[in-house]
Amino acid sequence: MTDVMTSNFDTSLDLKLERIVAVSPDLVWRAWTEPEHLVHWFTPAPWRTTACEIDLRPGGIFRTVMQSPDGEEVDNTGCYLLVEPGRQLVFTDALLPGFRPTESSFMTASIVIEAHSDGSKYTAIARHKSEADRQSHVDMGFHDGWSKALDQLVAYVRTLRSESTRA
Repeated sequence: MTDVMTSNFDTSLDLKLERIVAVSPDLVWRAWTEPEHLVHWFTPAPWRTTACEIDLRPGGIFRTVMQSPDGEEVDNTGCYLLVEPGRQLVFTDALLPGFRPTESSFMTASIVIEAHSDGSKYTAIARHKSEADRQSHVDMGFHDGWSKALDQLVAYVRTLRSESTRA
């Protein structure tokens, strides 16, 4: 299936992280869709995720609260636009739950998970409304931060896999 979110990538507005990770698509999906798992890896250390709320359906809430090492909290609330179980999530901060418009927006993100002989092909795309917003995301450390978060996801879900083999 062709993914609209990855097929019309615009280098002037969008950012992409694409990697093969040595964990199953099922574990990547669980890490992204179950709040009790997402809080363990979502924010690149030394930041941390202190809260997560997920209503996994189009129009449902996707909310995280991130905390800086100094204790500053950043509340990010948006909604899902597309949920394709086990394969793809699309969410945005341009809309609140129920597709209510926000005062401002920064990005729409797509996470695509595909089976690969070495585990999963993971593609994350952040779409921005302007070149300035894209550049701001680059300056905030998109590539390092999203890569570090993915490394944290992989390390975390490996503990889930280990726990399930002990049961």
